[in-house]
Amino acid sequence: MNNTRFATAIHIMTLLAKEPSEWLTSEWIAGSINVNPVIIRKELINLKKTGLVESRQGKEGGVRISRKPEEISISDIYNSVKNTEVLGKKNQFPNPDCSVGKDINNKLDVLFNETDYLVNDFLNKKRLSDFVKLFE
Repeated sequence: MNNTRFATAIHIMTLLAKEPSEWLTSEWIAGSINVNPVIIRKELINLKKTGLVESRQGKEGGVRISRKPEEISISDIYNSVKNTEVLGKKNQFPNPDCSVGKDINNKLDVLFNETDYLVNDFLNKKRLSDFVKLFE
């Protein structure tokens, strides 16, 4: 992932974990990250889909963390916003007549899957609660 989605998501989750009973607005969260609230709302949709946050509408609305931070792994957050492979994208149409091109994507699949497994395994050993402690 060569974008800021993961950094934004973990920032959101850290804020929510520090205030677990508070309903925080996307505007308030956006102020902390210094981005447009629309960006926050887009990431909150993904975090909600994966059960990491809950939301409510209305005057007293907002979002809050849906589980205890010690129950959430960093890989849970990573996977909720992951949209590309760690190593990037493969070439879509390599030359099938080339000795490398004809099988490159099959070999890259193995490499990409192994890398993805290693990243997820590493992040799965880290808890959101441990990350939050870095800000105390």
